[in-house]
Amino acid sequence: MFEIAVIGAGVVGGMVARELTKFTSDVCILERKSDVALGATRANSAIVHAGYDAYPGSLKARLNVRGSKMMAEVCRELGVKYKNNGSLVVGFNEEDEQTLKGLCERGITNGVDGVRVIYRDEILKIEPNIGDGVTVALYAPTGAIVCPYELCMAAVGNAMDNGATLKLNFEVKSIESCDGGYKISSETDSVCAKYVINCAGLYSDEIARMVGDGSFTVNPRRGEYMLLDREVGGHITSTVFRCPSKMGKGVLVSPTVDGNLLVGPTAEDIKDKEDTTTTAAGLAKVRTLAAEQVSHIDFSKVITSFTGLRATGSTGDFIINMPRVGFLNLAGIESPGLSSAPAIAEYAVELLREAGLELNVRDDFNGNRRPMHFFAMLSTEEKNALIKERPEYAHVICRCETVTEGEILDAIRTNPRPTDVDGVKRRTRASMGRCQGGFCTPYIIELLAEEIGVDYTDVTKFGGNSRINFGKTK
Repeated sequence: MFEIAVIGAGVVGGMVARELTKFTSDVCILERKSDVALGATRANSAIVHAGYDAYPGSLKARLNVRGSKMMAEVCRELGVKYKNNGSLVVGFNEEDEQTLKGLCERGITNGVDGVRVIYRDEILKIEPNIGDGVTVALYAPTGAIVCPYELCMAAVGNAMDNGATLKLNFEVKSIESCDGGYKISSETDSVCAKYVINCAGLYSDEIARMVGDGSFTVNPRRGEYMLLDREVGGHITSTVFRCPSKMGKGVLVSPTVDGNLLVGPTAEDIKDKEDTTTTAAGLAKVRTLAAEQVSHIDFSKVITSFTGLRATGSTGDFIINMPRVGFLNLAGIESPGLSSAPAIAEYAVELLREAGLELNVRDDFNGNRRPMHFFAMLSTEEKNALIKERPEYAHVICRCETVTEGEILDAIRTNPRPTDVDGVKRRTRASMGRCQGGFCTPYIIELLAEEIGVDYTDVTKFGGNSRINFGKTK
């Protein structure tokens, strides 16, 4: 029996597991898919929100501001890219100005540092390419950007390096009482744990119902995005939002930590928790709205589009409670969930301690992790020295993103280990450039097949039946 089981290996589950391994190695992470970070964590806006949006006194407000303040240090420890680029919420008229002033007051109440309302002359000094119709903005200097799936993989990997167990392809089908704890079963396996933490994202309401808690529902909200080439990544430096509505913070235009430009999302409530299709209408809406916020965006530089699903809870706030002894819900963690994740993890441990879990700080916990992209950070002399020791670092596999064979091999050998092409892509950025894997995919497949000990034709794109090769022609 494990002491603690964490259901869901998204950014919240990963951060919670890592926080718990500061006290115990007896943690098991259960994930229904073939890799970590494949739910809401995989496709979102990648923003560390300052904390002005949530209503004062709510869990969202409290945990967002706390998480935002923790994020830089967490990313430093985990070797994850983080950039404090600031954010602007732009308005176009007097009504927007009043909304932004209200948001500013809310931000001050929530404890956000430096937030203030500014006008066009000052906006242009910060962002010369701001939209022609923008007259006013809420400026939040503590806003930042991060890579969500990189943060998740690093958190889960760090938890595993400190003794946690990860079980992939473990879709929870039932939860029953067992020996003073819970028996969690999939179709082919089962795990017993004294405490269970429900971090199942879009499926957290279904997990809660397995222990008799039907107090909330979680529904998917679809958001469509476009990602532009690095060539235009410097078009703006801040994250530019527009005045929020009841459907969320609206379309944003933002640089990414990897130098691209991200535009989106739409906000559409749907029923299907697996529907990540993009639509012509949705992407057209993104283009239209983004062009109002930021002028002269070169949409001919779009290299890919994608859709993310947000886990929208029925309560309007994060759902963090313990409906049964030893069972903790961390549900409805929509925006600002990424920003709040370190603080949610901290709060979860506090709640478990209050519930009777004995937690003593470990002397052997190591919270630091080498960056996944460390090679690019080395000096020329350091790169040459590493290449002399490991010649595979001299072999560039992905030309668009300049990813070497050595980096891919290290990614395959590092917790949590990828087993498919998209898993390598998320860890190394190989195939994330202009050609989207047109040249490097065959080489990645070869390396994966050799490292994990399978035939070339058995390597998939993203697990399951997503086969790439069905036979050899020569």
